[in-house]
Amino acid sequence: MRQSAWRPPSPPHLFPPPLQFTLGNSSHLPDSHDEYISLAPARSSDRVPVQSSPRTDAIAKLHQLHPITIKYESAESLDPDALRYRDSDDIFSRLLKERIICLNGEVDETMSASIVAQLLFLEADNPQKPIHLYINSPGGSVTAGLAIYDTMTYIASPVSTICVGQAASMGSLLLCGGHPGKRYCLPHSSIMMHQPSGGYFGQASDIAIHAKEILRVREQLNKIYKRHLTGKKEMSLEEIEKLMERDYFMGAKEALDMGIVDEVLDRRVKSKEEGGEGEGKPPVV
Repeated sequence: MRQSAWRPPSPPHLFPPPLQFTLGNSSHLPDSHDEYISLAPARSSDRVPVQSSPRTDAIAKLHQLHPITIKYESAESLDPDALRYRDSDDIFSRLLKERIICLNGEVDETMSASIVAQLLFLEADNPQKPIHLYINSPGGSVTAGLAIYDTMTYIASPVSTICVGQAASMGSLLLCGGHPGKRYCLPHSSIMMHQPSGGYFGQASDIAIHAKEILRVREQLNKIYKRHLTGKKEMSLEEIEKLMERDYFMGAKEALDMGIVDEVLDRRVKSKEEGGEGEGKPPVV
């Protein structure tokens, strides 16, 4: 008798708000394809094909981008307060062991749930040690992005942010929201800011309600930028609002001058003549 293919359990359903505001362009997985789902302990011999569906696509995306196969054990005999990691075949789990989180791609509910979980996990592991969040994102959902931002500011561990590639829209807000003095970008990074966008179909009274809400969200985002921008010239809310009326692109130097980042990283390790590697910089793995 042929055994049926193993199917992963259904993930918890995430309920978006009635009106979903987005920042940046959306990217989607192919509509139909055969995906491979990693089974614990995530070895290549344990992979089985699963028929594509919206739920399995979401799980596959999570497996591809985030370290959900991380394994750890409590070593009470050595240190009752520490979590000791075991080796994993997942490269993102290996990075998580070094307190590195990768935010790659569109910011959506699946991405947000994974990033928030990793932030909380690393804080529980060691609240004093910094966390390094690498960002390469075109933007995405405002509500999903604010969940990550609020968690970054909520936890005790300082969160260092590093832009590699691009930090557009909601990605730029997360980059800007890193711990003061620990916000970085690489020399050829691209940063973009703009106002939120959204749409709603319905009765005129409901459209008016949602239009008022998107204006509230825009004001909220402007205040977050103002709180974190540390450029040479302090910007008012009116100046930030005018700047974000349209897509506003910046290179690394302009992002540094505006105060979105604190330093442009040119090389991983500096020579002794240059002062060596500064404290709190992204670690060498």
